[in-house]
Amino acid sequence: MRHTLAARVYEVARETPLQQAALLSARLGNHVLLKREDLQEVFSFKLRGAYNKSAALTPEQRARGVIAASAGNHAQGVALAAARLGVRALIVMPLTAPRLKVEAVQRIGGAAVDVVLAGDSYSDAQAAAASLQGERDLVWVHPFDDLDVIAGQAPVGLEILRQCRAPDAVFVPVGGGGLRAGLASCIKTIAPTTRVIGVQAADSDAMARSLEYGARIALDEVGLFADGTAVKQVGALTFALCQRHVDAMLRVDGDALCAAIRDVYQETRCVPEPAGALALAGLKQYAAAHDLRQATLVAVVSGANMNFERLRFVAERAEVGEQREALFAVTIPEERGSFRRFCAALGRHSITEFNYRIGDARHAHIFVGVQTSGHDERSALAAAFRDQGFAVLDLGDDELAKLHLRHMVGGRSPLSHDERLYRFDFPERPGALPDFLARLHPDWNVSLFHYRNHGADHGRILVGIQVPAMERALLQRFLDALGYPYHDESDHPAYRLLLRA
Repeated sequence: MRHTLAARVYEVARETPLQQAALLSARLGNHVLLKREDLQEVFSFKLRGAYNKSAALTPEQRARGVIAASAGNHAQGVALAAARLGVRALIVMPLTAPRLKVEAVQRIGGAAVDVVLAGDSYSDAQAAAASLQGERDLVWVHPFDDLDVIAGQAPVGLEILRQCRAPDAVFVPVGGGGLRAGLASCIKTIAPTTRVIGVQAADSDAMARSLEYGARIALDEVGLFADGTAVKQVGALTFALCQRHVDAMLRVDGDALCAAIRDVYQETRCVPEPAGALALAGLKQYAAAHDLRQATLVAVVSGANMNFERLRFVAERAEVGEQREALFAVTIPEERGSFRRFCAALGRHSITEFNYRIGDARHAHIFVGVQTSGHDERSALAAAFRDQGFAVLDLGDDELAKLHLRHMVGGRSPLSHDERLYRFDFPERPGALPDFLARLHPDWNVSLFHYRNHGADHGRILVGIQVPAMERALLQRFLDALGYPYHDESDHPAYRLLLRA
């Protein structure tokens, strides 16, 4: 607490508002408040810790210059501190960092800052920065595992308590744990009955796993959608503080994040980045799981450095994340009146997508997206189709359908014999797709290919490869050596129904 009270954050930071979320409060039956750290000068809370650390440097350290690794928001904080304090800074960012953040760092830091791009994640950039630090004798400004950085983030907790006394729970996004550690230390000291709950992306849950295991663990891979919290290993200091003050850790998926981004937009007309919406996604999940009513719940909106190119993906998945869009593959008989019966089963629902493809002389296949109010209505709609005698696949929770099939229904071919179907994920960076294509085996024919770019997220590829049965073992060795995470979708029922001859 002494370090927190001495922090110099207000030389650059502002006390951000704690804004009532009226729409969410009414919908969830609780008093929901948004801590608007996205309103800071660099659109993120990260300038607090970065500036506090930089301001604490000795004259000798300032003369040497500083180095930092960051996915983007900490980099902007370090750039701002360097420009204000007259310190040279070298900042290493991953190749997957959103272009918006890279350009912002260069603009904010000006002549005081040099930017180097290296690696696919924060942890990769950190390794590159560690090497450069040794070569150039620069002072390390860590994004989370540093006492001055943690103390700089901690006043967020003090502000919440000044603005709301003792809320029932505060939800905080967690990457390396700097904000979570500092905020929780303050809140638990002053208002010990307030629960402080960390929220992580399900594919970047290093803190949650470490707390469950009882020691810091390192993830092999991290998801890149919530790039601001994509950390393979949490800090030693932050882990110890979270062990002491943690009440709970939650994991949320990408669809829930997209839904939370939309919620923040509807309340504020501002668009948070995925990591910035983590806390609200966790708040909604927690309130539903514990059937909370009339509780005062705070979500820290930690940043708004959103790549514009991502908005298409966010809007598309937000409907699914709120269960407001149901996806079905329906098989109807090729006979008089069957299509009318299908339409009758749909009723007055709004259609978001409709694809029809004749199957054979007896059947036709329909891929349909329908606006619904939730899981119960989705189940009732599936039952209505079955009542008409139609075979139905509910694809609302199916990644293959959501990422690929909805964009390519109707591509059946009698030439696609011996086809095996694989779905690949890889970090999106310049040259990533050509690199993937170059690695494909030259002796097998590619019979299907679908690729989608989601702005700095993973690239998603669906590939059909024609491989004779006698070469399946060779195919498996090739896939294992390829180096990309993959999913065998060859027996997926929707693929067999809609795409396979």
